[in-house]
Amino acid sequence: MQTDTLVLGIGNMLWADEGFGVRAVAALNEGWSFPEGVTLMDGGTQGLYLLPLVQSARRMLVFDAIDYGLEPGTLQVIRDDDIPSYLGIGKMSLHQSSFQEVLSLAKLSGKSPESAVLVGVQPQLLMDFGGSLTDLVRAKIPEALGVGLEVLAGWGYPATPRAPGEAIPLFDGSLALDAYESGRPSADDACRVGDPRVLAMRGTQGA
Repeated sequence: MQTDTLVLGIGNMLWADEGFGVRAVAALNEGWSFPEGVTLMDGGTQGLYLLPLVQSARRMLVFDAIDYGLEPGTLQVIRDDDIPSYLGIGKMSLHQSSFQEVLSLAKLSGKSPESAVLVGVQPQLLMDFGGSLTDLVRAKIPEALGVGLEVLAGWGYPATPRAPGEAIPLFDGSLALDAYESGRPSADDACRVGDPRVLAMRGTQGA
């Protein structure tokens, strides 16, 4: 698959603010359309499966949560060779490959984007399994989209506003923000940090 400009949302929507990148690219897709040559994608936690897409893109715009010890909610715009120093929260699973690894492999292969921009936010909360974005981080999405629209326009891809409901969603409707949040069980019904039976066993073993 050859694309001129790849727009990726990276992260895991199941871990609160870790889902910022995916929510941002979904909002971009819902709000605007772009000329041919721009591909918007939920990169999620696909890791190495993204490598062929990154290798084939001439330019790349990435939305992601970046844990760099900043004030929660801080938005940063990182470009080109500085991006690997900022990318990623760390693996939420031992089975994940980080996007840093994807970029490194693309560079080693000699096939990486000529230009790349990362629009990242410092998360406020991560360890909330099944949680949604915090209010602080969610409030940064419009600003992040403004930066992304400016970057894409500078690359020769001006955006056209969409009518409500016009966009084809990037992922299943059950994961749309409103549906995802309204369907979440209460903290009494679903443990936020792990299975309560496992936690109880740990407590007994440590006694």
